[in-house]
Amino acid sequence: MRKTLLLAKVEVLRLRHNRRYMITTLAFPIVLYLFVGRSVKSDVYGVSFAAYYMVAMATFGSFSGALTGNAVRIAEERRQGWIRQLRLTSLPANGYLIAKLIAAMAITVPSVVILLLLGRYFGHVHLAAAWEWVAIAAVVWLGALIFSALAVAIGYRLQPDQVQPIALLIYFVFLILGGIFFPISGALKNIGQFTPTYEAIKIATDVAAGLSVSASLIIGMVVWLAIFSGLAILSVRGTAENV
Repeated sequence: MRKTLLLAKVEVLRLRHNRRYMITTLAFPIVLYLFVGRSVKSDVYGVSFAAYYMVAMATFGSFSGALTGNAVRIAEERRQGWIRQLRLTSLPANGYLIAKLIAAMAITVPSVVILLLLGRYFGHVHLAAAWEWVAIAAVVWLGALIFSALAVAIGYRLQPDQVQPIALLIYFVFLILGGIFFPISGALKNIGQFTPTYEAIKIATDVAAGLSVSASLIIGMVVWLAIFSGLAILSVRGTAENV
């Protein structure tokens, strides 16, 4: 486990110097919140727009970093033979994947923390109890694990030049249907309510509004994690001889 954690640490250091990765996970969501967070005065999902957009942008940053950048790096390292080289070391068989997941989760922490701080002090979002802030951060942060699993599935299955457009297309669909950039309603909501992006936002906003969280939302996120984890396992096993 020590070697896996060491590899994860190296990966985090690499990501910190990846300008494109930091823009998508940190800079872009922050700038959007600063420009849009206080521009609408109506309530959304039972909370102020500032509270909703705080959650949405935190979700945007953490989920984006977990999927798009991670999938591309895995595909590139697979093509370059880096994964094969690691298999010749004493690193555990699943050490590479665990390190990738740990790094992806670790690098999303600043985005979640900064967006919640902006919501509190810039958007003037007030919650009834401190544990609600912790719960919202945990939901958004752990939700990124869903897309980290999907990144593994895509990165292992596809070639590098195929990964980025496909990952962006998939994520764009989840962005729109999940209500990341704007709240959804009507027919769009009827479809979008089954996406992990919507489920994460709705759980977080229900917590912010002091409402009981629907068990179906939690189950939905667990199901998505199981689906993407299953795809990741199949992809890894299906390419094991070629990696």
